[in-house]
Amino acid sequence: MTTTTTAPATAPARSLSRQIYDTVRERIILGHYPEGSRLPEQRIGDELEVSRVPLREAVPLLERDGFVQTFPRRGAMVTTWDTKAIDDLFDVRLCLEVGAAGHAARQIALGGSMAPLDEALAASRRVVQERDAYAIAQASTAYHETIVKTAANDLMLKMMRTISGRMTWLFYRTSGLPVDDALDEHVSLRDAIASGNERVAEAVAYAHIERDREPSFAALAQGGPGTPGD
Repeated sequence: MTTTTTAPATAPARSLSRQIYDTVRERIILGHYPEGSRLPEQRIGDELEVSRVPLREAVPLLERDGFVQTFPRRGAMVTTWDTKAIDDLFDVRLCLEVGAAGHAARQIALGGSMAPLDEALAASRRVVQERDAYAIAQASTAYHETIVKTAANDLMLKMMRTISGRMTWLFYRTSGLPVDDALDEHVSLRDAIASGNERVAEAVAYAHIERDREPSFAALAQGGPGTPGD
């Protein structure tokens, strides 16, 4: 996948730092900056043709979203996935997304539209056919975020957006898991929400999320996209 490497020199400082964030985040996900390594500020600045000021403004955003950790005298280090990090993400997803699925079903029962979720599902189908691991990871995250949007709860959506980047990263790192099975489960989850039955939607969401916890441990241990040397 082509990555934009030069940020416009005329962009406002805040906009520029956001562009840097987007580029560095993608490169971390793809393994360009390996897990556990020091974030190479000089190299990034040279590659993107930007000064260190907007780059350093982007680092707190990367840390907030779980892509780097900062340490005294060591600077920013790329986060490493381990068992606890996976468990933490799955636990948060269960707390947030199961309830969101129920709220989404309630909104549909009250006359809400399924169109955004159907569009997100169609996008997932397209990228699964193309077998692009990164695009699949992005589309899967977008599908889950659309469920939260359908729930029509602004606070839920804000919380979801704090973990969506990590979800994309883990989906990509574990992209050896059966994507066709995941797509089938997305269809089942869509149908459960469309039924308008909150408890059914919550049960299907829980099963869908929890199903991938243990396989994610195994997939990560075996390596895969985004690992050093990949």
